[in-house]
Amino acid sequence: MTVQNGETIAVWFSCGAASAVASMITLRDYGHANVRIVNNPVIEEDEDNRRFLNDVQGWLGVEIEIAMNSKYLGCSAVDVWDNRKFMSGVGGAPCTLELKKVARQQWELRNNPDWHVLGFTADEKKRAENFIRGERENMIPVLVDEGLTKADCFQIIRDAKIDLPRMYKLGYPNANCIGCVKATSPTYWNHVRRMHPDVFRQRCTQSREIGAKLVRVRNERIFLDELKETDTGKPMKNLDFECGIFCEEKL
Repeated sequence: MTVQNGETIAVWFSCGAASAVASMITLRDYGHANVRIVNNPVIEEDEDNRRFLNDVQGWLGVEIEIAMNSKYLGCSAVDVWDNRKFMSGVGGAPCTLELKKVARQQWELRNNPDWHVLGFTADEKKRAENFIRGERENMIPVLVDEGLTKADCFQIIRDAKIDLPRMYKLGYPNANCIGCVKATSPTYWNHVRRMHPDVFRQRCTQSREIGAKLVRVRNERIFLDELKETDTGKPMKNLDFECGIFCEEKL
């Protein structure tokens, strides 16, 4: 694939280390005039994500744009779940649909980018290839092309003297929302219970009201308030439920 002069590249920045490094490489290779870096804010993310975004802006020397769904200007996943009376299923989560996909589509209609960059790392080469083949042919896999893994991206951010988002330091596998409803692992939800008990209680209450069984224990879906503190699943480092702007296409 070849980017022509004058074509615009949208880099979708998720407040994670990989998308930050992908933004840096895209700016380096294609120039500030051709690159737009865009973020979809969600208020259920840790507040330190905004600090990380500001630090990355200073590092890159570029303003990161904000793209929001005009129906949900509060950018709240809780509001989406209340409105939709649905939290998560096999096809994804409505919060991702409304706050990521629709927000992106509205931004694209206004700005007409020619190319997209996401934070797929070299660890995710097959996932990136499948994405290009099945979702977006105009995605540039900059991290895969550079051979950069997630661990490499963490180190690049550290070398830039930028503190990683607090969610990583608290033991979470990504910088997604606290209490991400895409997660079904008892390991994850018990981690939320320990690290963010108020969020855990909120998810318990709302999932009961909506009737959403968010956690899977021994291959059975149960309500969060039925989860025992001794229930475990995969180790946190092996969990994979990144909240991307395209992963909800089946909804």
